[in-house]
Amino acid sequence: MKPCKFQRILNYIYPGFLFLSTCFTLSCRQDMHNQPKYKPLQKSTFFSDSRASRPLIEGTIAQGKLKTDEHLHTGKKEEKFLNTLPFPTTEKMLMQGRDKYDTFCSPCHDRVGTGKGIIVQKGFPPPPSLHTQRLRETSVGYFFDVITNGYATMYPYSTRISPSDRWAIAAYIRTLQFSQHARINKLPEQDQQKLRKIEE
Repeated sequence: MKPCKFQRILNYIYPGFLFLSTCFTLSCRQDMHNQPKYKPLQKSTFFSDSRASRPLIEGTIAQGKLKTDEHLHTGKKEEKFLNTLPFPTTEKMLMQGRDKYDTFCSPCHDRVGTGKGIIVQKGFPPPPSLHTQRLRETSVGYFFDVITNGYATMYPYSTRISPSDRWAIAAYIRTLQFSQHARINKLPEQDQQKLRKIEE
């Protein structure tokens, strides 16, 4: 079937239209690519220190990151470690602390806190047992501070674990310490009976 006159005209116009629209699109994209800008760490002739990437202004704090609660964020008050948590102790919080402890702490401290974790068994220097008299008597804020800032060969976890989770770990360490030195007569009667049945 012979194409009509209109179709023949379209056959001539369409390729040209497609070519022009492609050129137009590419030219716009190039304009955006070629706009004046500095790339990260590029040298600058505008600033006196020759750095295009500008340092943060001193005292700048990201939105939502203002640490106004000294207890929550440092575990201290007037440079002294606190022996209280910044929020109530709940079973859910302790379970969260156990989960985080098992993930981040047990490789060195083991799951009970004796300092005989798997990487210690592979040759890494052992940390002290969490059940020594000194660590059982120290403030819970001390554990928060060590988790936050590290100690000796221990890596600081401030960028890896949130403050609330660090407190949950500290609370769980207290639970571990209690579990290894608890007296049966301090437990509720129903729990004492359960333990006696296990011993039998």
